[in-house]
Amino acid sequence: MPKDTITLLGGSGFVGRALCERLVRAGYALRILTRARLAARDLWLLPDTTVIAGDVYDADFLRSAVAGANAVINLVGILNERGDDGRGFERAHVDLTRLVLAACAASGVPRYLHMSALNAAADAPSYYLRSKAAAETLVASSGLNTTIFRPSVIFGPGDGLFVRFDQLTALAPVLPLACAAARFQPVYVGDVADAFVHALGDKATVGKRYDLGGPSVMSLQEVVAYTLRQRGRCRLVLPLGSGLSRVMAEIMEHLPGKPFSRDNLRSASLNSVLAAGHDGLAELHIPKTSVAAIVPAYLGQRGVLARYDRLREHAGR
Repeated sequence: MPKDTITLLGGSGFVGRALCERLVRAGYALRILTRARLAARDLWLLPDTTVIAGDVYDADFLRSAVAGANAVINLVGILNERGDDGRGFERAHVDLTRLVLAACAASGVPRYLHMSALNAAADAPSYYLRSKAAAETLVASSGLNTTIFRPSVIFGPGDGLFVRFDQLTALAPVLPLACAAARFQPVYVGDVADAFVHALGDKATVGKRYDLGGPSVMSLQEVVAYTLRQRGRCRLVLPLGSGLSRVMAEIMEHLPGKPFSRDNLRSASLNSVLAAGHDGLAELHIPKTSVAAIVPAYLGQRGVLARYDRLREHAGR
């Protein structure tokens, strides 16, 4: 029998790579949309997978890419924008979602899964979170069979959390830390991917929204301390108060790559932890994977595989 086909936007990203591997193992055929095929070269050899290069903001390209698919998954998200007026977030999170939903409706795609973010709300303090909320509203009112996932910060090999602070502490003997008291509930990328796969096969998830968090809550300062312990490093970490955090955000707003921005600061003013009674992984009966079960394998100095992963990371492969 022919396999069900899934079209993915953002499939070549951090979460996308983990999800693609699990979807293939679950027996799905994949179409992965990307701006450049080379960016998804490590996915070329996945069975029953087609990588399609194109402009996802082109309505004709989108309709062609989703036509005949059994479901579409939208993982696209940005953490920073050019400037600080919300327009970049609006384009990536709201405008694109509107285009994808229209393409699904025009092509008769019955199922749509969407990646949002914990704390997304119309009255949230950051452009990032408000744009995520606006996209959720579009999804919920689309008339399609939809499911929305709202994770806290996501960890796993190549993440922007432990790996990021590993890189920073490798370079600097002293680390000024903005928003040190901000609290997160790190969730393993494999668990997030499993939630998407589960939803595809479970009609009870249609119309639902799932907040995703791991088994423990960590402050940003605890994340840094854990990273240092795994590397066996001794560094001076200087937690910054609200005033100095704003100064750091203002300075780094203008650095290449925006390592920390005004909007990041606004998002971090809210603790990214699950509210009571809103535990998506528990609702989906997916066991939670702890930081301690995963992070040492790719961050710690243990064995040949850990060294190999660090070499790949350094080479950008």
